[in-house]
Amino acid sequence: MIEIRSATHHYKRIIVAAGLFITLVCIVAWHTASAFAAGNRINDGERVVTVHDSGEQIGLVTNATTLRGALEQAGISINQNDITEPSLDEPLVASSYEANIYRSRPVVVKDGAKSVRVVTAYRTAKQITNQAGITLNDADIAELKPVTDFAAEGVAEILAIDRATPINFVFYGKTVQTSTRAVTVGELLKERKISASKDDVVKPELSAPIQAGMTVELWRNGKQVVTADEEIAFGTRQVKDADHDSGYHEIQTKGENGKRTVTYEIEMRNGAEVGRKETNSIITKQAVEQVEIVGAKVVAGAGLTKSKGVLMSTDSNGVVHRETYYDLPMSRVMQNCGAGGDYAVRDDGVKVDKDGYVIIAAYLTRYPRCSLVETSLGQGKVYDTGGFVANHPDGFDLATDWSNYDGI
Repeated sequence: MIEIRSATHHYKRIIVAAGLFITLVCIVAWHTASAFAAGNRINDGERVVTVHDSGEQIGLVTNATTLRGALEQAGISINQNDITEPSLDEPLVASSYEANIYRSRPVVVKDGAKSVRVVTAYRTAKQITNQAGITLNDADIAELKPVTDFAAEGVAEILAIDRATPINFVFYGKTVQTSTRAVTVGELLKERKISASKDDVVKPELSAPIQAGMTVELWRNGKQVVTADEEIAFGTRQVKDADHDSGYHEIQTKGENGKRTVTYEIEMRNGAEVGRKETNSIITKQAVEQVEIVGAKVVAGAGLTKSKGVLMSTDSNGVVHRETYYDLPMSRVMQNCGAGGDYAVRDDGVKVDKDGYVIIAAYLTRYPRCSLVETSLGQGKVYDTGGFVANHPDGFDLATDWSNYDGI
C-alpha cells in the first residue's frame, strides 16, 4: 500500500516556525528598548541628537542648546574647517535632530600650470573652486579624484580643471565673452542650438577651427537694432591750493566711470557693418568726478627763471620735465581751449590764462591740448607745441614776458 501525504502539513510547520521566530525577535527588541529607555530617560529640556560623522552614526541625549555644546559634551572634536548641519551655534529647540559633520581634508586644485592647495569640507567642484578663488565657466570640466598615495602627494584629493576654449561671440551685434568645447565654428553654433538663416552671415566660415581668443560673428544682412553697454569716462577737476608748494598732488575724491546703455540701428552688408546710428541712450550709472588738490604755492627763486634758462622739474608722479621758456605774442594760440584769446602777465613775468594757469607748450601726443600739467611755476595748461618736443617729449616750454618785456 502506497501512502500519499499532502505537502500542506509541511508548509504549515514552516509558517508556525517563522511566526515563533518573529515573536521572539519582538520580545527581545522590546526588552532592549525598555532597558535603553530606563538608562537613557529623556527629561525636560533634553533632546535626542543623531550625529552622522564620516559614515559613523552616534546617538546622543543632551541638554545642550546648540550642536556645538552637544558635541563638546560627547567629546566629539570639530576642526575650524569642518562644516556641520545644522550650524554649530544654531539654537536647538526641537526634541530630536539629525546632525551631519562634513570633515575637512586637503585638496589641490590644478588649473593648467596653476595649483592651489585648500583645506576644505566642501564636496562639489563649484564650492571648492570658489573657496580657492578660481572661477569656473559653464563649459569647463572639473573632476575630483582621490589620491592613491597620500604620503607622496600630501593631499587627500585632486580637483583637475579642464578649461574650455575662451572666445568672443558676436550674436547679431551683442558681444559675449564665453567659452566652448566645440572644435569648429559650425560645432559652436550646434552647441548653442543656433540655426543660421539664409540672410545670416557667419564669420569665420563654419569649418574654421576654434582658437583661444578668436571672435566668431553671426550677422543678419540689412538693418537691425543692437544694444550695447558703454562706459562713461569720469572728469577731473583740480583745485589749486596756495598753501602747498607747486608739485603737491592729492586725490581728494577718486573718480569712477559711469555706464550707459546705448541702442544703435546698424546696417550690415555681406557681414560687414556699413552704417551705424545711435537711436537711444540711458545712463545707468552716473560718473563720479575726480577732485584733485594741487599745490599752487610758488617759492621765489625755486622754479624756472630767466637766469636759469633751463630747469629739470619733477612732478608729483615722478616724471622729470625739462623746462624752458619762450616769449611770443599769444593771442592766436589762446583761441584754443575756449580762452577766447585772453591771457595776462603775472608780476613775475609768467603768462597765464584767465583761470590763472601757466600757458604751456608741450608734446601734444603725450600732453593733449587743454590738459593740465604741473610746472615749477605752478599749475599749467597746454595750449601750444614746438620743435623742442622731438628731443624732449616730456619737456615744457613756458610762456613768459622775460625777453620782450612788452606785456604781450
